[in-house]
Amino acid sequence: MLDFDAHYDALRRRDATLDGVIFVAVRTTGVYCRPVCPARTPLARNVTFYRSAAAAEHAGFRPCLRCRPETAPFCPAWKGSRTTVERALALIEKGELDRGGVERLAERLGVGARHLARLFAQHLDASPLQVALSIRVQRAKRLLDSIDLPMAAVAERSGFSSTRRMSTAFTRLYGCPPSAFRRKAEASRLQHRRVR
Repeated sequence: MLDFDAHYDALRRRDATLDGVIFVAVRTTGVYCRPVCPARTPLARNVTFYRSAAAAEHAGFRPCLRCRPETAPFCPAWKGSRTTVERALALIEKGELDRGGVERLAERLGVGARHLARLFAQHLDASPLQVALSIRVQRAKRLLDSIDLPMAAVAERSGFSSTRRMSTAFTRLYGCPPSAFRRKAEASRLQHRRVR
């Protein structure tokens, strides 16, 4: 048996802990929602709670178009535009923006470049190019720490178009050029060998 008062209180608070556990059906609209739905909270007398989306549908309610209760919590459809950003991040991590521009990335995701930029601003407060630059710098830093490669090879493997661009990015972010990281990594490796 569902505790109506506790569930209605959770609905008013938009309690995420009950998301996917209970479903809220509104008799006056014929729609059922998740407890976190951004729609206005219905009056208690118009609400019925169900344990599953299927139960609400069986009772004759249709899914809300805002909160998509027919999808399980945390699946790609449930996350909405966050899924597009996550897919973009995975492609950027694989070097998509090293080989092409934001337009090409957006095309692979099935959205426009301006829309992709808006999604990144909404979810990450950064543009796709800023995210890609950050990933390139971190890749280069890992290479400088672990492998003794020429700077041009580090820049190329990290996705930079030139050593100069890599140096500029490092200096802007860390206040020192990549060669300083190389010296620090070499000193650390040398000290580690002495300890052995």
